[in-house]
Amino acid sequence: MLLGWKKHSNGIILSKTYEGTSTNLSEWLPLDSLTTIACDLLHAKVSPDLSTELDRIDVRKNKGVVKFIYANHYWGLQIDGATGELLAVERRRSDFIENLHDGSVLDNYLNTNDGQIKLVYTSIMGLALILFTVTGFWLWYGPKRMRKQQKRTT
Repeated sequence: MLLGWKKHSNGIILSKTYEGTSTNLSEWLPLDSLTTIACDLLHAKVSPDLSTELDRIDVRKNKGVVKFIYANHYWGLQIDGATGELLAVERRRSDFIENLHDGSVLDNYLNTNDGQIKLVYTSIMGLALILFTVTGFWLWYGPKRMRKQQKRTT
């Protein structure tokens, strides 16, 4: 439910994407400069102890903004692509919810390689869903079938 509502949560689960000053890429600062600015701002605005290892850089050309999403924590920054100005510091709750949903939060916490816990977790949950679907159908259909057979014999 939370994943479905994230874009309609008024910034609680997924913060809104702000708009920069220019959508023309030729007016933007180089990506390495924006990355340096973002890392400096992360340390200045959130905490100097946070890792600056990036998970991804999300370029929103049509909004003139670059989102910097970090790998080892749930903080992100939105930077104006043309000026390098900080538009928003965001707590990425949606990323945490997604990691909780697919089990990768345990991989992150225990520092496992290649998502082994996520693989086991999603396999167990998928098999449990199939099992509960089949047994639920049987619990619904079985009594109907038995009543039908009893009517035939009487």
